[in-house]
Amino acid sequence: MGSKFGAPEKLIVNGKRLDGRKFDELRPIAIKAGVVPNADGSASIEQGQTKITVAVYGPREVFPRHLSDPNKAYLECKYDMAAFSTPERSRPGASRRSTEISKIMRDALTPAIFLEKYPKTKIDVYAEVTNANAGTRCAAITAAAVALADAGIEMRDIVSSVASGKADGKLVLDMFELEDNYGEADVPMAMMPRTGEITLLQMDGELTKDEVVEMVRMNIEACKNIYELQKKALHEKYLIEKKGAEEGEENGG
Repeated sequence: MGSKFGAPEKLIVNGKRLDGRKFDELRPIAIKAGVVPNADGSASIEQGQTKITVAVYGPREVFPRHLSDPNKAYLECKYDMAAFSTPERSRPGASRRSTEISKIMRDALTPAIFLEKYPKTKIDVYAEVTNANAGTRCAAITAAAVALADAGIEMRDIVSSVASGKADGKLVLDMFELEDNYGEADVPMAMMPRTGEITLLQMDGELTKDEVVEMVRMNIEACKNIYELQKKALHEKYLIEKKGAEEGEENGG
């Protein structure tokens, strides 16, 4: 996706990134659970200027029924970008990119879910990007994991996701749009921080072995920080529900 600002002459100026962050610094992240009332579970994430809402429905009956698996649930992820999510209007409907990212989300989340506990059912995960400013696949995975937990789906751990990249020869964490568009490489990753299991690792561009190792290390440390924000979002949702229940009892509900 192009930027309305055009290609910058440099991505690193006087040892700093164009948005003022340190090389290993995440963009500001805000995560909320329970943001879609009609869904079984939901979450929203704002990571820099990237904004995504995720809704989870299920486990529910599979249609047509012959597609159901007697041994486990089927997880389906659908990633989509709103027409107004980029400066250049996105075409509605599935694209090659959205289909690819939908599959990536499913592959990254599947290892964390006890699908065998929900045989003959389907779990649907819908991710809607309302503003895209790089890192949408990783942010969608992060929000989807919170939405799944909010839906009460049993999981081995919450999946946290982030990408690092290379801009003007420097390794940087959590690229924003200009770095993503004009940088030399990126390494998206997802993991279960409690177990340390990596569920997604991709690479685009040319990197040395040492650079890949360092970028994975950066991603792991960042995922640990994101993990705490995910848990905090779920805890805050629980406290709100608990307070509501207590107030209902006091009022004779």
